[in-house]
Amino acid sequence: MIARKRFYGDGAEQDDDSKRVRQLVDEAVSSAGVGHASDYLPLLRSVTSYEKRVKKLAVRVDEFLQGLVDEKRSQKEKGNTMIDHLLSLQETQPDNYTDVTVKGLIVVTRTLEWAMLNLLNHPEVLKKAKIEIDTKIGLDRLMDEPDALNLPYLQCIVSEIFRLYPAAPLPPRRATDDCIVGGYNFQRGTTVIANVWAIHRDPDIWEEPEKFKPERFEKKGEDKKLITFGMGRRACPGSGLAQRVLRLALGSMIQCFEWERVGEEYVDTTEATTMLPATPLLAMCRARPIVHKILNA
Repeated sequence: MIARKRFYGDGAEQDDDSKRVRQLVDEAVSSAGVGHASDYLPLLRSVTSYEKRVKKLAVRVDEFLQGLVDEKRSQKEKGNTMIDHLLSLQETQPDNYTDVTVKGLIVVTRTLEWAMLNLLNHPEVLKKAKIEIDTKIGLDRLMDEPDALNLPYLQCIVSEIFRLYPAAPLPPRRATDDCIVGGYNFQRGTTVIANVWAIHRDPDIWEEPEKFKPERFEKKGEDKKLITFGMGRRACPGSGLAQRVLRLALGSMIQCFEWERVGEEYVDTTEATTMLPATPLLAMCRARPIVHKILNA
């Protein structure tokens, strides 16, 4: 939904191309997962189709995005989509906007679902976030991206979800030269796996690591322990976009709707092998008064 709105604007839900966006994002999410055996055992690359399938998907994504850009460039009238705005910035600030890229969509789609699953199981956290948003933003306007800076508890929720459910739990790295890491010798070309999932649940690092506890990040410097997006020069370049979009999307959902579980039972937060929820999100929601007020203004 976020990708469709950014690329096509409002009213794009039934458009054939917007459906193609969803299909490509879904394929990218399922292909990313926690990696593939051929990532760690190169001999398997000759007998599996995983690498070929991912390369073909990358070509399809590139062709699709380039088609969107070319189409927008050929239109005389500018619209109100993300691509329109980026192309305008490319004209006014060519040194800063040399390309149009998409980053962080996988992180956003996965993390948003995990956030809602946990908030449904912890209504007291949801209530606290709602009070913060109502108090800081008011009841006369919708949340905007800059508002996130004044919503520390919302950021704590996002950080806690990043800790418990990293989108890339086992990111691989390849040694570009012979090196020693943690006292272990690695030859050039060796694939090294960082177990982010385990690090984020290490009891020596985190207090009550298995609990959903956003308040832990109210302590100064606690967020520095997170390595959701990697570290250093190899850190995810889409981390900034992913965090901004996620804060805005989650905050808007809390501001605009009352959320409840379908039944009295807790929702299932079991993880599938690809770090997606084993059971898809199912919830009840109803519009809050602010929605009716904005729509009738």
